[in-house]
Amino acid sequence: MLNTDNLSEALKKLKLASADSATDSVESCLDCLLKALAHNNADASEKVQEMGVLPMLPTLLDPQSSCTTKVANIIAEVAKNEFMRSPCVEAGLIPPLVQLLHSKDQEVLLQTGRALGNICYDSQSSKEQFASTNIAEELVRLFQKQAEHEKKEMIFEVLAPLAENDVIKLQLVEAGLVECLLDVVTHTVDGKRDEDVAQLKTASDLMVLLLLGDESMQKLFEAGKGSVFERVLSWVPSHNHQLQLAGALAIANFARNDGNCIHMVESGIVQKLLELLDRHVEEGNVTVQHAALSALRNLAIPVVNKAKMLSAGVSDTVLKFLPSEMPPVQFKLLGTLRMLIDTQADAADQLGTNAKLVERLVEWCEAKDHAGVMGESNRLLSALIRHSKSKDVVKTVIQGAGVKHLVVMATSEHMIMQNEALVALGLIAGLDLVGAEKDFVGAGLVQVLHKLLSDERTAPEIKYNSMILICALMGSEPLHKEVQGLAFIDVVSKLRSHENKTVSHQASLTEQRLTAQS
Repeated sequence: MLNTDNLSEALKKLKLASADSATDSVESCLDCLLKALAHNNADASEKVQEMGVLPMLPTLLDPQSSCTTKVANIIAEVAKNEFMRSPCVEAGLIPPLVQLLHSKDQEVLLQTGRALGNICYDSQSSKEQFASTNIAEELVRLFQKQAEHEKKEMIFEVLAPLAENDVIKLQLVEAGLVECLLDVVTHTVDGKRDEDVAQLKTASDLMVLLLLGDESMQKLFEAGKGSVFERVLSWVPSHNHQLQLAGALAIANFARNDGNCIHMVESGIVQKLLELLDRHVEEGNVTVQHAALSALRNLAIPVVNKAKMLSAGVSDTVLKFLPSEMPPVQFKLLGTLRMLIDTQADAADQLGTNAKLVERLVEWCEAKDHAGVMGESNRLLSALIRHSKSKDVVKTVIQGAGVKHLVVMATSEHMIMQNEALVALGLIAGLDLVGAEKDFVGAGLVQVLHKLLSDERTAPEIKYNSMILICALMGSEPLHKEVQGLAFIDVVSKLRSHENKTVSHQASLTEQRLTAQS
């Protein structure tokens, strides 16, 4: 049993001994400290911090010293505590640890890897410190020399948290990490051993992580001619789920700007993704479905890609996942369809008259537990109407009981959603007021509009669209009555002096309309 006095004593001795570089007494103090850390890591670490021991450690990390392994082990142990990570960086431990990566001693390498991995785990400040060292090159060089699974895993464990930093991502790409990762994939893809499966997962995950940085991603894309880009694409038709997943995620990451997206659609990637999705419809792998849909959604953002993707049959394949009960898949499915029909009237018309789809959207508009799915299905419902401007779509939405959801959407806290809802409601009122009348009354549309117009905080375009909608509702007797009952004229006449010219002009027009029909 170690009491705190013994530990304090040992730490005092350690400070003295390290100053005199008396190796034997240092060793026994280090043993005492390791015991204390094993017994109660947090308390012992706090003591280390209190007594100012960390700044003594860089001198003990000498590659020639016999106690280097123990010191690295101690650093790895204390750095398990979040409160010790910044102090480790401030004590100047990173440069000597990085130097130890040259060591031939396997035990030193193992403990150094642990120490570096723990210091940079979840810590922004240490990652920034690492970015100014040559750790990227050192680790890649070390990785290239390793044959053993354990050693590779250790390096992977240091690389993964480091690669979250965008500067280090680029350094790792420049140091040749990608080629190493592609080699690992080639050697492990057909492996049956557990360690092959583990390495394949780690290497392909790390590859995807490198693509999250804008600069590192663009460097690897090389205008779509990059060998890395080609290799990663070949993962999509693979028979291995892990590689299919990484391939689809990589495409989603490459598809972060219009230029890349346009090039990829031209190069026939969409077909590969559709084939992959087709393999995962029945009893499919949810993470693969989610990744492939994410890639399609991103590819559908540039306007020039939409028609091409629609004629390639993307919407038909995506609709096969309508029965899915998995919220992440539902969310991406909705986003993909919404991107595809943006500005595409025919597609919006075709999907908007698909009663099965509308029925499912209305169901998801009530998914209270999944705000993302609920928001996306409302937005798609509105988009089908806005982009088709079709009476048939409006009829399908009315029959599918979708109107009330658009009224609720008009009260969303997100202005963009409010606007989309109001524009869609305006089109419903313009195209089939008689058919929608009952739903408008039932959902309290007039009350919602009154509230939006009376509230000081409502954005100008929301006020503008609310007034347009009020005018459109005047053709219905029950709605007209409600408008009169709520004294809209008072609210609207106040808006005539609104600072926004479009709002004040629309207020004058609306006031004239209300007065004429009162």
